[in-house]
Amino acid sequence: MAKPSSTSPASAPPTPEPASYEVALDELERLVNRMESGQLPLDQLLDSYKRGAELLNFCRSRLQAVENQVKVLEDGQLKNWNPPA
Repeated sequence: MAKPSSTSPASAPPTPEPASYEVALDELERLVNRMESGQLPLDQLLDSYKRGAELLNFCRSRLQAVENQVKVLEDGQLKNWNPPA
């Protein structure tokens, strides 16, 4: 019985989180451009789609955090926002 390959997608290490919203957005834009070019093999296309979904979720969560911070504005001063537990 053969052992599963250590390079299979199921055992691949998770991709690191982007350093910032801008970095994530830049990577996402490059991924979309490569995917739209039609030049990626199917496996790379699927991997790119998965990474794109991760980046999109990261960007959305950052935007939501900023939106929530802005909602905390009271009396013209920005107060610390504590997310609900």
